[in-house]
Amino acid sequence: MTRPPQPRAAASRDRLLRAAAEELAGSATLEVAAVARRAGVSTGLPYRYFGSRSGLLIAVVEAFYQRLSEACARRDYAGATCAERERQRVRDWVDFLYAEPLAPMILGGLAGDGEVAAFHTRQLAALVESCARAVTRAQRAGELPADRDPELLAAATLGGITASVSAALTRTPRPPASDVTAQLWAFVSGAAGLPGATA
Repeated sequence: MTRPPQPRAAASRDRLLRAAAEELAGSATLEVAAVARRAGVSTGLPYRYFGSRSGLLIAVVEAFYQRLSEACARRDYAGATCAERERQRVRDWVDFLYAEPLAPMILGGLAGDGEVAAFHTRQLAALVESCARAVTRAQRAGELPADRDPELLAAATLGGITASVSAALTRTPRPPASDVTAQLWAFVSGAAGLPGATA
């Protein structure tokens, strides 16, 4: 039986994760010694909690996707129709990524070794799987056309959102989030077969 982390240990781990996210957002690189300095701990403490630089990067990516899931990706929306619920999800998704300091690095292909890349790929696959289940439910409820392949539709829409927001985040100046949301909703509603849905 695994014991829950002690409050002090959990606080230290959280402090290291915050320091790693700040370091990555500020310099687009992650050195364990710099993270330890920023967190005000010994250089060895990050290794105690995360094992390696790759383990620390994986924890940062995992925390990013947890925040994304809570903000919109796996959130239940209360709209009366599929179009209302998913339009709000797209809006929240764009707003989250615009506000998230790590979004440009993570969406743009966070530099790391194969272990980090494989973990990132698994996170994306889990989002596609979750979205595909939602598509299937909407099809069974008659809210989406039955001729759409749920997994392919999920992959296309999530990939389109990711690539589009990633491109928007690299522009100077960034386009307004509302414009990006409107463009993405036109794409998502068209791909999902929701004609007449407006942003």
